[in-house]
Amino acid sequence: MAWLMLASVLPSMAQAELPTYELSIRDGHFTPPLLEVAAGQRFKIVLNNIGQGPAEFESTPLRVEKVLSPGVTTFVVIHPLRPGRYPFFDEFNPQLPEGGILAQ
Repeated sequence: MAWLMLASVLPSMAQAELPTYELSIRDGHFTPPLLEVAAGQRFKIVLNNIGQGPAEFESTPLRVEKVLSPGVTTFVVIHPLRPGRYPFFDEFNPQLPEGGILAQ
């Protein structure tokens, strides 16, 4: 009986893996500046602050905000997006160009 319960859990565990994208922030600059993702699918962004000061990944349309100290790596999970472009920026460096997520 226990193997039946385990067999029913395994497919859901496989589905739990999210597509993952890496984004580095160095003194307000994002690398890569544009993430291309699949529309309609949840995904994870691993954020890595490789700069000398604090950084903030913020996106108003996505309602996401994450502050990172220097050298910190963390992540955010983004809900399924409709096709389109979603800007993000570093609030500590508002004078620098925005990055973006392109959902297709």
